[in-house]
Parts: sequence; C-alpha cells; structure tokens
Amino acid sequence: MKNTRRLKRMARAKKHKAGGLNLTSLMDVFTILVFFLLVNQSATEVIEPPDEIVLPDSVVESKPRQTVIMMVSAEQVLVQGAPVVATSDVLASQSEFIEPLRARLTELKDSAIGINTQAIAESKEVTILADKEIPFKVLKKLMATCTGAGYTKISLAVNQKAHQG
Repeated sequence: MKNTRRLKRMARAKKHKAGGLNLTSLMDVFTILVFFLLVNQSATEVIEPPDEIVLPDSVVESKPRQTVIMMVSAEQVLVQGAPVVATSDVLASQSEFIEPLRARLTELKDSAIGINTQAIAESKEVTILADKEIPFKVLKKLMATCTGAGYTKISLAVNQKAHQG
C-alpha cells in the first residue's frame, strides 16, 4: 500500500485521540445513591407528644423504634391514640393491674393486621409518653399491667438534650 498523506494523517489522529469519560453511567449511579439516601433517611419515626404532655429531659443514646405507644396525661391514659382509662382512676385503684389497659393491650396483640402492625405487636414493646408531673405510682401500675399483658420491653419517652460529656 502506498504511504499517502491521507493515511499518515489518519494514523496520527488515531494516536492522539483521547479516551473519553462516559458520564451517563456515573450519573445513574449517583441518582440511585441519592434516591436510596432519601428513602432511608426517614426510617425512624419521631414521636411528637401532644401539647398537654411535657416529657422529661434526658441524654438519649438509642433511636426510637416502632412500638405500641401509650400516652399518659394528667386526665387520661391513651393506647395508640384511643382513650383507655382515666389517670385519676389508675391512681385511686388498689389493684396492681389496670384491667381496661390490660384488655386493650391484649386486643392490640390479637388483632394485628398487616406487616407493620404485626411487627409492632410481635416486638412486645411499649413506649410510654408520660407527663413529667405524673406520679411514679401511676407509672408503676401501668408498667406492671404492660408486663402482665405480655409486653416485656418498656421504654419511657424523653426529650433528647445535648450529651454532657
């Protein structure tokens, strides 16, 4: 073959051609990463107590989990948002167990529908949001009733404050 100018020019162009960077696949990876982080960022649920309940402050190490929520205000005790018994009745009760509360907790355990509520019921865990002015005698009766109904893991909700280290 002849060594023409055209062939020499084509050979030079091949040598100096820079390998390009394909940004399409890189952008796909970053897009998937952003979506993954956005979806998993809200994996924990922040429980906002009602205005009538003032939680105590504490240094919290662990994050909240999905559990059965019991709210204790000065007026009443609510389980999963439904009123169960008046706080004054719990305080006046001579019994260690509160029967309406025990019945409600057993009902929740037995009537779990769906994956999310069934996982909550099977965890056998209760989170108590109690006003800081509630007497410990009331909390003790509520915790004893939870244990009697099969909910053996009991957590008390608090306001998280900065770690004093």
